[in-house]
Amino acid sequence: MYNNQARALTVQKHQLRQATVQLGEIQSNITSINQDIENSTTELDNLFNQLKQIEQNNVQFVCEEDELTFIEVNTYQEYQPKYSVLNELQSIDMADNWEAYLSNIENYAHTHQIQFDENTFNNLLTDTERLQFEKWVKDEFSIKGANCDKYDYMLAGTCGLIGGLIDIFLVGAPGQGYLTKFADDLTDQAVKKFAKLNGWTVKEGKEESVNKAIGFLEKKFAINYDHRHSADVGNQFKMTTKNHHIKSLGHSPDLLGLFFSILNQFTNTASFVDQGKIITIDTTEYSTTGTSFELKGNTVPAKIFSGFCNWLGHLFSDAAGSSGARGGTGRGSGIPIPFYSMLQFCEFGEFGKDKQTFATIAVRVFQEGYDFRHGIALAIPVLVTELLTRLIWVVKRRFFHKEDWKNCIPSANNPELRRMLLIAHGTLCICDAVDAGIRSGTNPIVFLTHTNFIAWIRLGTIALKEIPSWFAEGSIDHAVANQYLDSEYKRLLATI
Repeated sequence: MYNNQARALTVQKHQLRQATVQLGEIQSNITSINQDIENSTTELDNLFNQLKQIEQNNVQFVCEEDELTFIEVNTYQEYQPKYSVLNELQSIDMADNWEAYLSNIENYAHTHQIQFDENTFNNLLTDTERLQFEKWVKDEFSIKGANCDKYDYMLAGTCGLIGGLIDIFLVGAPGQGYLTKFADDLTDQAVKKFAKLNGWTVKEGKEESVNKAIGFLEKKFAINYDHRHSADVGNQFKMTTKNHHIKSLGHSPDLLGLFFSILNQFTNTASFVDQGKIITIDTTEYSTTGTSFELKGNTVPAKIFSGFCNWLGHLFSDAAGSSGARGGTGRGSGIPIPFYSMLQFCEFGEFGKDKQTFATIAVRVFQEGYDFRHGIALAIPVLVTELLTRLIWVVKRRFFHKEDWKNCIPSANNPELRRMLLIAHGTLCICDAVDAGIRSGTNPIVFLTHTNFIAWIRLGTIALKEIPSWFAEGSIDHAVANQYLDSEYKRLLATI
């Protein structure tokens, strides 16, 4: 099919070339005609001027009847056309179908001795056109490297250093830093507001305590997989009140947790992770509600929505700790940071003096308060670094490089901005790692409690984009090329 299209384009280009040549000859003839007209007009003007002089001088010509005027034959020249004769251009007859049109193409090619080969598409372009096309493709669709100057690296490093200092002095370990306490208070307020939205009321004169709001949500959004310790699951594996939120996959505030929550609610089961394996418990045998659990709704979509509401409401009830733990002076065990539960599958290595696996270390770190509330505090220096780097990039690009505002949109697809973000977040992570190393010594649990999990995840996502671009610099960005082709295809469809 593409070979036939190439042949049709080749013939059309031949027609275009012939028409261009014909137009050139027409233009040449028109120029000659205009020149002749101009010369004739000049000669006529000269004759009229001579006539006027004759009239002014009263010159009279007298001819006798017997006088004859002779014209020498050899002075008479027959008119010779000096304009080229234009030949009629051959056209291609219209056809009712593609096959008939291709047949007409073949006849035209045979008449004009047009040769087809396997490089017909390439032959459509001249050498100059081919070079221009290759340059356009390289400029528009190639993966470009970052063209950062020394000021870009200095500014990015400064932004990362600011984020690192915030992480060191204002975040710290769970429950200790200023931002962690701020995140705890913020979570308490969110839990109380969510409880009010779902019907929780406080009697006049009573204090709005968070433990009462949690207790209300625990009853309203009771679920079947809320086992607290080993005894609740028949001692099939080790679990305590401090780690049951990370052990239970349904308590994870991410897509993994949503999936297992709805699955457990539909099947009356509970899914836990222990020693790198998923353990499923039959909740009809090991019930946490005291009664049989059943999702509300008469249809499958209604039950799924009910399961989602139960999952979300129960996460709010556990985000600030349990009602019993918050009734005293304790901070309580919250829910894990999104996807932190996946670390339980990292059942490898021997760390610390107890020679424990990384999965066990991750659970112990969670027990130290490394939960969702602490994750909010961890995200603040990362957010400051991100926004500050993007702001600096916009200001420099607008006022130093004098770019238009439309070219100052801080998109991560820009190679210079992506490089600056890599440097900034890399600096933040270096500060975080040095601080954690100094504070922990050789204790892996202390090291991880002072490690900014969010910062390292953000650095990893940027590195996954930036590092491959170093090796792919100059090659075609297929995503951008496909996007351009799609837009052109839609534009062509709109013209039909």
